[in-house]
Amino acid sequence: MSESKHMETKMETFNRQQLKAGTPDVQAGDIVKVYQKVKEQDPLAKSGQVKERIQVFEGVLLAKKHGKGIGGTITVRKISQGIGVERVFPLHSPLVEKIEVARKTKVRHGKLYYLRSLKGKKARLKAKEFNLEQPVQEQKETITETEPAK
Repeated sequence: MSESKHMETKMETFNRQQLKAGTPDVQAGDIVKVYQKVKEQDPLAKSGQVKERIQVFEGVLLAKKHGKGIGGTITVRKISQGIGVERVFPLHSPLVEKIEVARKTKVRHGKLYYLRSLKGKKARLKAKEFNLEQPVQEQKETITETEPAK
């Protein structure tokens, strides 16, 4: 009588079409660069003329919320002229050009809201090595293969 297959609603199909492909796997503690499109009016140009440029916001990723779906967001914090600035970026917004991971750090929490109350050296996060081309075991194998045979 009732079908076991789920019928997709128009809203679900629309949301699936709006998802961006290739969003990076970011976690709390990563230092990220978020490239965002900014529209601004040129005061010297004719009225109604809008310029578009890309603005970079670099900081520590405090939290990742609402999963990987259409409502997914990340909270990024940076210190600008001695004042903490936080911004929440929707992952799948058309205004977010790209998100780039500058560094990964080692953290023990999923949300790093405690960094808001820390200053200076106490707010530092330990760096974690990443971006290795080959794992250590494979590198050893390639070294032994290049030795000349006698």
